[in-house]
Amino acid sequence: MADKDYYKILGVKKSASDEEIKKAYRKLAMKFHPDHTKGDKTAEEKFKKISEAYAVLSDKEKRKQYDTFGSDGFQQRFSQEDIFRGFDFADILKEFGLGGGSRFTSGNRGMRFSFGGASPFNGYQRQQQAPPKGSDLVYELPLTLEEVTEGASKTVSFQHQGRTEKITVKIPKGMISGKKLRIAGKGETSPYGGPSGDLYIQTKVLKHPVYEVKRYDLYVDKEIKISEAILGSNITIPSLSGKELSLKIPPGTKHKTKMRLSGHGLSRMHDKGQGDLYVRIHVNTPKKLSKEQKKLIEQLANTGL
Repeated sequence: MADKDYYKILGVKKSASDEEIKKAYRKLAMKFHPDHTKGDKTAEEKFKKISEAYAVLSDKEKRKQYDTFGSDGFQQRFSQEDIFRGFDFADILKEFGLGGGSRFTSGNRGMRFSFGGASPFNGYQRQQQAPPKGSDLVYELPLTLEEVTEGASKTVSFQHQGRTEKITVKIPKGMISGKKLRIAGKGETSPYGGPSGDLYIQTKVLKHPVYEVKRYDLYVDKEIKISEAILGSNITIPSLSGKELSLKIPPGTKHKTKMRLSGHGLSRMHDKGQGDLYVRIHVNTPKKLSKEQKKLIEQLANTGL
């Protein structure tokens, strides 16, 4: 389904007032109306698009639905008949000084939008359109990093059709922040008699005391001594599974070096591998030295180090 940016079609900002939307439509309607373009199919198609955009954006409720769910979600909820229902474009165009062979009629058999007997909305004449579904609901579910790693079973409570419902949902591994699970028919009821909307369980990963999460990758900070940075060393890194991972620090490692442990991040959904674990090295520079340490550092300095 093609995306329809109604604001872009009319050339107005999303914050445009009703008067600005009306003014923009009037200007475009004067330019592309079939009474002026005399059979120009491109102009005729343009006129259809701007009229559809105006039908939505000039109606407060339809505009609210469009702004809330975006183009794709709006098109799923509103058929062409729904979009033009209640609009008398004949009067609107008459106000703009347009008309001629244009006629706009609506009825139980759908919307007809025609010019001089030819219908530019050929594909939009429909029989008994199904009423749009109700609005979808989004439930934000907080998860610990361990639950994202292992998967979990969670019980959620939500309001549905005026009452509180509880359902248990299985959270798969890799359900990182922003991912959604769809529960069909558990959204809001349709004001037009259509099916109920859906409930989407959207996860949010809670802050962890050790790891920073970036999608499926984990980041951890590890402090090492100056001697370890200069001479090299082997250090251990904790993993989410509880195992200690070995990491080789090569000689000459610089402060804030980032090292990767491949495959030790979060599991991706649907068994598509794992992310990585990144270790950010912080070289500890002591603020105070013992007499012996200071003497040794001075000796190193004398060697040119």
